[in-house]
Amino acid sequence: MPTIIFLPQKDLCPRGMVVNANQGEIILNIALHNNIKIEHACEKSCACTTCHCIIRKGFSSLEASGEREDEILDKAWGLELESRLSCQTKVASEDLVIEIPQYTINYAREY
Repeated sequence: MPTIIFLPQKDLCPRGMVVNANQGEIILNIALHNNIKIEHACEKSCACTTCHCIIRKGFSSLEASGEREDEILDKAWGLELESRLSCQTKVASEDLVIEIPQYTINYAREY
């Protein structure tokens, strides 16, 4: 069972969090089930970048992103080579370390 480490993020997860996940689970769902309220303005339909995350460890274990995800990611604030949309990324067999960026391109956040 892979371990997922969410690095501290001052608004959504100030202390960081370590959780176990099942292979094949979506990163966004794991976060939401653990009260890490990552934005997902498009309701997980791969149409925005509000659930953008950066995979700091374990990136190479993930399935490659699809063309649609890559198109959307190009619009993300703070895009890096290890960026993914958490609504589209399934946990593989390796542990992951995930950074949730401080900002998104969403102008209004609903809490």
